[in-house]
Amino acid sequence: MKQLKKSAKLANVLYDIRGPIMDAAKQMEEDGQKIIKLNIGNLAVFGFDAPEEIQQDMIRNLPTSAGYSDSKGVFAARKAVMHETQKQGIAGVTLDDIYLGNGASELIAMSTNALLNDGDELLLPAPDYPLWTASTSLSGGTPVHYLCDEANGWMPNLDDIRAKITPRTKGIVVINPNNPTGALYSDELLKSIVAIAREHGLVIFADEVYDKVLYDGVKHTAIASLSTDVLTLTFNSLSKSYRSCGYRAGWLVVSGDKRSAQDYIEGLNMLSNMRLCANVPGQWAIQTALGGYQSINDLVCEGGRLRRQRDLAYELITAIPGVSCVKPSAALYMFPKLDPEVYPIEDDRQFFLELLKETRVMLVQGTGFNWATPDHFRIVFLPHEDDLREAINRIARFLEQYRLRRQSRP
Repeated sequence: MKQLKKSAKLANVLYDIRGPIMDAAKQMEEDGQKIIKLNIGNLAVFGFDAPEEIQQDMIRNLPTSAGYSDSKGVFAARKAVMHETQKQGIAGVTLDDIYLGNGASELIAMSTNALLNDGDELLLPAPDYPLWTASTSLSGGTPVHYLCDEANGWMPNLDDIRAKITPRTKGIVVINPNNPTGALYSDELLKSIVAIAREHGLVIFADEVYDKVLYDGVKHTAIASLSTDVLTLTFNSLSKSYRSCGYRAGWLVVSGDKRSAQDYIEGLNMLSNMRLCANVPGQWAIQTALGGYQSINDLVCEGGRLRRQRDLAYELITAIPGVSCVKPSAALYMFPKLDPEVYPIEDDRQFFLELLKETRVMLVQGTGFNWATPDHFRIVFLPHEDDLREAINRIARFLEQYRLRRQSRP
């Protein structure tokens, strides 16, 4: 029988946030085992509910949501996004510059498909949110990873960015606040990235999905607000700040020098038209979310649930011998390091698969975020404090057993 094989375009695609470790966890759950999931930022399953006001607006608009909307999205939602860009200081954004999508994920894929030819290069952070690398590869492009420096609080290394620009480089991806590290970039750093993009004629792709999930009084600056001449595509959604992952409501804003990008924008319009529209019920949540009370502030302030859980996770994980971590300033994650002298891991996927089987705690290994060496992992600190404490204590016991086994070897 002739075997059907997957497309060769998938050869370099990786999305281990939902990968073999999750497959193993599902099998364990089917066998009756309870898994503590620290692998994915799915807020609803940990009791973070979407604001009731958003839910009510979706319900009220359901009777008028059965038909297609404009391919770029519902007028009121796009208008709300436009007002949001004005608050952020992003100049020159009109309704035509705004695209609504089934989450930011769909729009990320749309933006790379519209831009990249075979062999074109896109600069991506390492570690990165793996959808960016996957979308670049599926679009025929070549992902080129620039280093984010752990010793410098996971800030992008500007010299490494400059060294990796070639005639084939079309753009640079900036994930700020960063997933998986939780780093927040300074205005000075962002201005330097804008200057590099300006010098080399690069498009900036700004993934700012966690721009309101901020701790310790830090402030986020939209990179698109720092220039009017560099073409910038900014991505955001309701998924995280508004705890509405399943609503699949995201947006893309095009700003900067649009005159020289008319052909690319035509490509975005073509792809937007081809998918007809984003899901309409989710679009109705956008205006209410952006214009209403920002309840995320109650969760991230001192004493807020997310702030408490971040602090607890950081305290517990850094107390484990041989484990260090840069404390995140934003987002829902931290990216601890396993000292390779203490934990000489060759295959980190296999290592965390064994951890899952022994502890019933699910994590994602660092190489799943296109980090080159098998010495990191991502923790999601969304579970309630008791569950978070239990999960990290299990991780600590697993690592202790690993150290003892190593010490007992001749």
